[in-house]
Amino acid sequence: MAVNEPRKMSMQRILLAEDDDDMRGFLERELKKAGYDVVAFGNGLEAYERLCEEPFTLLLTDIVMPEMDGIELARRAAEFDPDIKIMFITGFAAVALNPDSKAPKDAKVLSKPFHLRDLVREVERMAQED
Repeated sequence: MAVNEPRKMSMQRILLAEDDDDMRGFLERELKKAGYDVVAFGNGLEAYERLCEEPFTLLLTDIVMPEMDGIELARRAAEFDPDIKIMFITGFAAVALNPDSKAPKDAKVLSKPFHLRDLVREVERMAQED
């Protein structure tokens, strides 16, 4: 049965790192409604520890977080799993796009505020890039 599922389901494992409790809860709930398996954490360090334990297809991370920021999390995630897709959700898009930030080159950036349909559309688009 899994073989016949739509292509977007090939990107069903999302690791979400967002320190704002309301935003994290909203994103987790809505992405699950859209058919994705989401595991969420409130800081980059906890998210990275989980990434080391099991595979994910997409890292969806805020940039500004306690304990480990999103850029460091993305950099470490890309080193640990070169196949992981990375998307920053942030109010500080210029930071992620700065070449000095050491953010992974092919990471996507979705600036806050954004509409949920924009996020889902970007996640689906990333799944089709395989």
